[in-house]
Amino acid sequence: MTITDKNSSRERPDRGIRGVTILGSTGSIGINTLDVLARHSGKYRIVALTANTQVDRLFEQCRRFLPLKAVMLDPRAAAQLKEKVQQAGLDIDVLSGVDGLNAVATHTQAHIVVAAIVGAAGLLPTLTAVRAGKRVLLANKEPLVMSGHVFIEEAQRCGAELLPVDSEHNAIFQCMPDGFRAGNPAAAVRRIFLTCSGGPFRAATPESLAAVTPEQACAHPNWVMGRKISVDSATLMNKGLELIEAGWLFGVTPDQVEIVIHPQSVIHSLVEYVDGSVLAQLGNPDMRTPIAHALAWPDRIESGVKSLNLLEVARLDFSPPDMERFPCLRLAYEAARGGGTMPAILNAANEVAVQAFLDRRIGFTDIPRVIEHTLSSLPASRDVQLDAVLSSDLRARDVASSFIAAREPRVGQGVS
Repeated sequence: MTITDKNSSRERPDRGIRGVTILGSTGSIGINTLDVLARHSGKYRIVALTANTQVDRLFEQCRRFLPLKAVMLDPRAAAQLKEKVQQAGLDIDVLSGVDGLNAVATHTQAHIVVAAIVGAAGLLPTLTAVRAGKRVLLANKEPLVMSGHVFIEEAQRCGAELLPVDSEHNAIFQCMPDGFRAGNPAAAVRRIFLTCSGGPFRAATPESLAAVTPEQACAHPNWVMGRKISVDSATLMNKGLELIEAGWLFGVTPDQVEIVIHPQSVIHSLVEYVDGSVLAQLGNPDMRTPIAHALAWPDRIESGVKSLNLLEVARLDFSPPDMERFPCLRLAYEAARGGGTMPAILNAANEVAVQAFLDRRIGFTDIPRVIEHTLSSLPASRDVQLDAVLSSDLRARDVASSFIAAREPRVGQGVS
């Protein structure tokens, strides 16, 4: 049996095949998701692919996977993609802007929405998918970091499923009791251990970090990721954002989350229960494992990831993080405990600071200085509704940008 998309003259497969929209298909999560989906063409159908400005990469994905729709956030990029699609004779509807993202996030044939847009830009289309009652695979932390209260409340109201794709949160999810749903505190859970590779500067002296370049910061020892998240991993802000996200996903306080440096990235996280049992999820450091788990949950599907060889790994090391070497982690704990709009302010300041570092406008050790200045300059509101969160986000970006611009260093100097 076939069904016809009301937005297209093309016939589509039987409704037993699950439709997937990928918000941010040209990034590392999107590419890995497509790799998993390609192994299961009889189970999944690509409904829509989206990107910001990477026209050529999205066009190649369109040629291979033939989605119903493609969206470029940037209107000029959308015009270029539309021309390429027409010249290639592809029957794909090209949309643009936030309206285009919202349209594909709520498409009737999209059962699953992979939320992989980097940064705060992913908040609104992800929330749109939640409100449409989709299964939402959360690959970006910012929606829950900025507005966890709204997301959890809306997911419960609309019947959406929130499944984490971050390797650490997916590991925690896999270690939770049967029947657990995101946003509901799990009975009998005492602590959560978030593991962390420590990034490329795990053993670096604090003095040496001032000279770190963007290329060095983006050279993660275990994972292949985008530039922004790679820098976050190097400062350990990525782990700080995960701390905040874990609180919303698993109903725990910041003091119930312990961050542990584990350089091998084999144990992806652990859950301790009140009886003393500690459950862990292990696997090779490959994002296709959590992606495949979330796509098929509660079933399991082949991901393409090779089997873990514990004899080859040989040893597993653990140590506490150094808060002096990585002040971003300290700031994240403070924001998590402060609550309200403080996490949104933290996230916005970090995004501005990381981009300035990647643009070589500030140094690596200036990133936490920008964040701390912004947090101290803006009092956090207890109002966690979406308007208040978005307002705090904008104000924090202004404060952080002004702080950087006012102290714009000459080459070789940092922000003081």
